[in-house]
Amino acid sequence: MRMGDLDQSALAGLAGSEGLRFRVGPFVVHLRSDEPQFLKTLTRFYGPVALLKGDEPAHYHISIERVRGWRRWLRPQVQFAVDGIYPFERYPLDHAFPMYEWGLNWCIGTTAHQNLMLHSAVVEKSGRGVMLPALPGSGKTTLCAGLVARGWRLLSDEFCVIRHSDGMLMPLPRAAPLKNASIDLIGEFAPQMALGPRYEKTRKGTVAHLIPPADSLLRQSEVVRPRWIIFPSYRPGGETTLSEQHRAMAMARLVNNSFNYAVTMQAGFHSLTRLVRGVDTYELPNGDLEAAVTAVEKLLQDDLV
Repeated sequence: MRMGDLDQSALAGLAGSEGLRFRVGPFVVHLRSDEPQFLKTLTRFYGPVALLKGDEPAHYHISIERVRGWRRWLRPQVQFAVDGIYPFERYPLDHAFPMYEWGLNWCIGTTAHQNLMLHSAVVEKSGRGVMLPALPGSGKTTLCAGLVARGWRLLSDEFCVIRHSDGMLMPLPRAAPLKNASIDLIGEFAPQMALGPRYEKTRKGTVAHLIPPADSLLRQSEVVRPRWIIFPSYRPGGETTLSEQHRAMAMARLVNNSFNYAVTMQAGFHSLTRLVRGVDTYELPNGDLEAAVTAVEKLLQDDLV
């Protein structure tokens, strides 16, 4: 049974009692909540995801809870809990979904050290994996969304999960948060792409999430071999130029973009060096989304010849 197979009443009953168990890439989440609007939004994003049996061991036990007390009448709020711990400040009730997304990011980024994890978007087409590592504000999410709009499979917008045993990239398809001007940019570039609600006045400005394509969610157990690493950097009004990046420089930049390189130690070093030796590395300064997407697509076309 999939999350979207339940009507809202049945979903709320299950989520508010024993909770929902489902896979998020290589992880299992156990989620409890009795907030109907949050659950409705969750289903809109992750309806194709299969629900697991109640005895399935979970990596993260999460609850999205409404704050009780007299203030709930004046300023309704929710809080994020994981394993009984409340690591964040309270959020407005209508921001429950982005709180869940950012909270799960925090859980994964701070605890999941069995694989090497880089701060990078990952997409795939024709069996070729493309990593887009970048610092915040570099246009990573926007370029990722543009590629997904052109038929690339979304593996992740935030985490590149590299399996130590063989170097394969493990999917972690989630809602991709577009921020501020990027929201309308993607709306104009790909009006067919489904976006969730706009959340105003978050800590990152206005945010709207790209809904993961059903195919990406249904194939979240299918690993992919990396083919290219492309470092994007958005420069408004600038030229779009795809140029080779020296592997030594790429290695250094990936170390700086890693969530857990220092924690994984020797295994992380071997995984990262194997990765860099086995792919082609590029940088992609760009000032136009269409040109940036076209540059990546041409790499694929040339490789398929």
